[in-house]
Amino acid sequence: MALLITDECINCDVCEPECPNQAISQGEWTYIINPNKCTECVGHFDTPQCIAVCPVACILVDPSHTESKEQLLDKYKQLTNT
Repeated sequence: MALLITDECINCDVCEPECPNQAISQGEWTYIINPNKCTECVGHFDTPQCIAVCPVACILVDPSHTESKEQLLDKYKQLTNT
C-alpha cells in the first residue's frame, strides 16, 4: 500500500524530509506522495515516518494502491538496489 495525504494537509513541511524514498513532494495545493516510491518505510523503519511526524493526522493508507508487506519490501529493494 502506498500512503495518501488528504486535503487536511496544512503544508507544514515536516513530512517531506522524513521520507527515506523521497516519495513526498509539494503538490499544487498540498504535499503529495508518489505511490511508485512509497514503501510505507518498509525496509527502512518499523512505521511510516511521515505519519509519525504529521501534526494533523492527514496521511492515510491509499485504497487505490494496495500492496502486501512483501510487495513493499520488493519495491524497497528495487528502489535501493539491494
